[in-house]
Amino acid sequence: MRHSVLRSDSQPRAGVFTLVDTPVGPVALVKTSAGLCRVMFAPRDARRAVPAVVRECPGAVRDNRACRVEARALKRYFRGEREPFDLPLDLDDVTPFRRRVYAALRAHAPYGRTITYAELADACGSPCAARAVGAAMAHNPLPLVVPCHRVTRSDGALGGFSAPDGVELKKRLLRLEARRRE
Repeated sequence: MRHSVLRSDSQPRAGVFTLVDTPVGPVALVKTSAGLCRVMFAPRDARRAVPAVVRECPGAVRDNRACRVEARALKRYFRGEREPFDLPLDLDDVTPFRRRVYAALRAHAPYGRTITYAELADACGSPCAARAVGAAMAHNPLPLVVPCHRVTRSDGALGGFSAPDGVELKKRLLRLEARRRE
């Protein structure tokens, strides 16, 4: 799914972004005046990374200084020093149900721990909505900050992951957190 930096009434809003080098490749952080609105795994090829961010978030301009707090938080995450992300978030384009799911995920799946889709559905007050929770994870605009990689299937399988490299990236993130937690 494409996430543009647009309000639900389709009026553009100002957005800035930066690219952060991480152990899993470049990560783009996009924010508005209200807060972080998008985290995306960017192409590894530097020539393609900026155009990919601009394509996904029309109107966003690169401004490394404006995103320095968010970039530092992301770097601390990868060093195992920061959890949870204590950043203002701009969830203006997110439905109320998905906001509830994301809040429950942040509250119930701390660093290095997992939660099942069914448990997350229960935690957000919708115990019969495991599939809807899965859809919310697939459309999460803030991976890592809203840690959708920590959500697994009830049978113990990892389930999906819509980022580049899919489940392989999910495994890497879970291994990283498991090592840092010990």
